[in-house]
Amino acid sequence: MLATLGYVALGGAVGSVLRALVGMSVAFPLGTLTVNVLGSFVIGLAWAAGIDRSGPLFPFLVLGLLGGFTTFSTFSLDTLRLMQDGQVAGAVAYVLGSVTLSLLAALAGLILMGRLS
Repeated sequence: MLATLGYVALGGAVGSVLRALVGMSVAFPLGTLTVNVLGSFVIGLAWAAGIDRSGPLFPFLVLGLLGGFTTFSTFSLDTLRLMQDGQVAGAVAYVLGSVTLSLLAALAGLILMGRLS
């Protein structure tokens, strides 16, 4: 367990630095779009390649690096896996719920801090 957390932490550090580099290199909000699309592509590659969930590569790459780079990749894969499993209505609800609730949560945070202009 401790080794797995170490892989996640190391990958997260790398992913966070990569995200910052992309954000500094690409104009707002295209940096966020870039990391979301690129992260979704990489997680699709990893899943299609049959990445071993019990080995060290999964916690480093998927949980750590991609988690630090963008969590949108996991959201994308989860949605596609629901659709693959024939749960199209569940996938639609997941997308709508995730986007709506996340926007409302961010709005609530702005309102709570008096920063909504």
